[in-house]
Amino acid sequence: MCIRDRSMCLASCEDFWGKPSMPFARIVVINGPNLNLLGLREPGIYGAKTLADIEADLRARAGGRVELQFRQSNSEGDLVGFVQEAGLDGAGIILNAGAYTHTSVALADAVKASRARMVEVHLSNVHARESFRHHSYLSPVAVGVIAGFGDRSYHLALEALLALPDES
Repeated sequence: MCIRDRSMCLASCEDFWGKPSMPFARIVVINGPNLNLLGLREPGIYGAKTLADIEADLRARAGGRVELQFRQSNSEGDLVGFVQEAGLDGAGIILNAGAYTHTSVALADAVKASRARMVEVHLSNVHARESFRHHSYLSPVAVGVIAGFGDRSYHLALEALLALPDES
């Protein structure tokens, strides 16, 4: 992996895995409860960018390499539906489940049942915060976990998914 500058870009999928890889035609970025309040909610922890800002930055980062779709809900049932739909369709998933990370067996079951290839994302370093945030029901069913890099956590997750070997 080559991290060359503050944009933290991987040199290419080929450099990372030793062969070209584009396992997904589409990646769905799913955001859970209260993430619609980014920019307003505790900017010292979550940053000043809004969810719309993060989405625009991530689209620019993708640069047409993959179709991105964005979903957000404060409802656990909606999130389960988004995960099932994306997973069953073979899309990659970037999932910031917010507080549901620490409580939702249903979301973990949706990832597992739909055979989704999902990266769990957190803006803050959840392990440096309250102890109830240290447990994740999603980590055991994720291909990886990225936490603590602010809005760049989404960029790292995108590059990680694009660098995964194709399992088809």
